[in-house]
Amino acid sequence: MPVTFNTATVTLETVEGPEQRFAMRFPSGAVVMTEPTSTDEVAHPVDVVLGALAACAAMDVIGILRKKRQKVLAYEVAVRGERRAEYPRIYTRIEIVHRVRGHGLSPAAIEEAIQLSDTKYCSVHGMLEGTATIVSRFEILP
Repeated sequence: MPVTFNTATVTLETVEGPEQRFAMRFPSGAVVMTEPTSTDEVAHPVDVVLGALAACAAMDVIGILRKKRQKVLAYEVAVRGERRAEYPRIYTRIEIVHRVRGHGLSPAAIEEAIQLSDTKYCSVHGMLEGTATIVSRFEILP
């Protein structure tokens, strides 16, 4: 299997003063801003990791549910991570909650989609599972 390379460039955007705002740029043209402390405008890089996990899982699960012809009307993924106190402050436990709303949803189909994402498709999950316990669950909303 050929090796795949992904790239990103991180540039300090705040040259003057004490601020530390960085721009993460990707070949697609996407830009994600980061700072040492999350604000309502900018995320901390460690928070971006949780967001990447949620997005990766969400894309997998909704794709699988659509292939299974599940009538999903609304879907969100919430993640919560616990980090150790000492440096490096890596995640030690992460909970992923899939909230699905739709008509005639099959709990078995949702469970299988999540299991496939967790064990086969989600690259971010695969990268984190070596250092963090990751627990996934779902809720079917009315």
